[in-house]
Amino acid sequence: MGFQQTVTAGIVSGLGRSLRARSGRSIEHIIQTDAALNPGNSGGPLLDTRGAVIGVNTAIIRPAQGICFAIASNIVQWVAGWLIKEGRVRRSFIGVAGQNVPLLRKLVLAYRLAADSGVLVSRVEPGSPAANAGLREDDIIVSLDGDATARVETLHRLLTADRIGRAAELGVLRGVEFFPLTVTPREMPAR
Repeated sequence: MGFQQTVTAGIVSGLGRSLRARSGRSIEHIIQTDAALNPGNSGGPLLDTRGAVIGVNTAIIRPAQGICFAIASNIVQWVAGWLIKEGRVRRSFIGVAGQNVPLLRKLVLAYRLAADSGVLVSRVEPGSPAANAGLREDDIIVSLDGDATARVETLHRLLTADRIGRAAELGVLRGVEFFPLTVTPREMPAR
């Protein structure tokens, strides 16, 4: 519109939100705000009352007016660091599709699980690290190297670049049995 240096109020109404991008990838730990954001003007800073940058305005939900999202500044710095260092953000993957499921209370107690939900494996990609580790459809992933995987987004967040080529232990429920599987994540191919 040609208007430079426009400022709006931008009240923060939620922290740590998740949003699914058009590509299907989950964007984690974003800030929900009512800053006036329209198609074409994302990328501006979200400031606190002292003028410090706390995020970068990024996305809207088109039918819902006044609901906007910003990527937290610490995430922006992390991504920028990778882009400067390697020209891209590297991530690891194990080759599963899954969904969040609640766990039976008796299993949580019996195995002293850290969360009451996990990731139900709905598909294992043939030849993937998960397939090579022996993971099957209908298994439930409850941890990765001891960190609880209560949600698909949590599992994605844990699959960082430093895990590429390094063996990791998946905590798995198969029926009512709990056991560890060793998986070696690979680098996620560029899309």
